[in-house]
Amino acid sequence: MSKDYGEHLKRRARAFLRNAEYNFENGEYDLVLFHIEQFIQLYLKYLLYRKIGDYPKTHSLTRLFHNIMRIYNDRLRKLYEDNMVILYLLEESYITSRYIPREYDRDIAERVLKFSRKVLEVFECLERE
Repeated sequence: MSKDYGEHLKRRARAFLRNAEYNFENGEYDLVLFHIEQFIQLYLKYLLYRKIGDYPKTHSLTRLFHNIMRIYNDRLRKLYEDNMVILYLLEESYITSRYIPREYDRDIAERVLKFSRKVLEVFECLERE
């Protein structure tokens, strides 16, 4: 894989975040959660790929967070621990989007979208290192 592959992951991650914002404006709240999960998953993979040239072949945000916390000397630990419930909810939304019909309301989608903006800020700081 090449540097272009890493940039592809980042580009796709940001596209999923834009999709989530679009979905929110259009009242598609279940898709907001799914697209935010994809945004975080791909951005974590991008950051891992950037640092070590690979990433675990998993869809688990919690597993990806545990991997990246080791690489970035636990600087993400507070973000992870303070938002563990949201991360588990996002993992659930990924699974249910594929196998079980599940709907989320505007309030949940709005909170998760706000969380995604905080995540983006943290990820961009790590990227500058």
